[in-house]
Amino acid sequence: MSAWSERYGPWAIVTGASDGIGKAMATELAARGVSVVLVARRVQLLDELAVTLSEAHGVKALVLEADLSQQAGIDAALSGTRDLDVGLLVASAGFGTSGPFVDSDLDRELTMLAVNCNALLQLVHSSARRFRDRRRGGIVLMSSLVGFQGVPRAAHYAATKAYVQALAEGLRRELSASGVDVLSSAPGPVLSGFGGIANMKITLGAAPSTVARETLDALGHKGTVRPGWLSKVLEGALSTLPRRFRVLVMERVMAGMTSHQPG
Repeated sequence: MSAWSERYGPWAIVTGASDGIGKAMATELAARGVSVVLVARRVQLLDELAVTLSEAHGVKALVLEADLSQQAGIDAALSGTRDLDVGLLVASAGFGTSGPFVDSDLDRELTMLAVNCNALLQLVHSSARRFRDRRRGGIVLMSSLVGFQGVPRAAHYAATKAYVQALAEGLRRELSASGVDVLSSAPGPVLSGFGGIANMKITLGAAPSTVARETLDALGHKGTVRPGWLSKVLEGALSTLPRRFRVLVMERVMAGMTSHQPG
């Protein structure tokens, strides 16, 4: 049994595992000897990843097809892991939107809210109760550099990440006496499929593997980690500014990432 399995348990749930940070998290956990429940919509990609991880690292990999924007998908993720000895939840599922909020598609914004906040809330609530009762466990939530201030042209996305950041900070204190580690990971730009989905041009950023490795290394040691050198540089530049000036700086950053959009 690996040190990670001894500390947290033999199984980890990873949402958003079909691509990007979620896939990198699952890969990193498998390399550390933890069996993984892979949760996402694109089941073919999950099946391929499951085979790869099992063959490369000798762990078990269970595939759960679930659309976390729908209650049925959340229920499937919860019921499909109920009988496993799960000790870790890595909530990587999520996506972003960009551009002027008033011109956005409301249905898409509501879907983002459902995935980034509602699904996360239900999965964290269930996992936190399980981990508290067994007196050990770990919860990793994906915040973002944009979650520490308002961000024009990504106003609602930043608001969902502010929710995640605040939840992680509060839960860390609540669960610490129960032996449960809670970590917020707040990367800056990441070179993954996120930019295309969010309609942002991201040309400089961290690799998902870097985010996964630095995040998991911080679990149990920090409350918030900023993986990747760029996120550390940006946070260093922003941290000394009053909040209103951080909003202005992030407005300029986001304007550059969305300059290809009309208007």
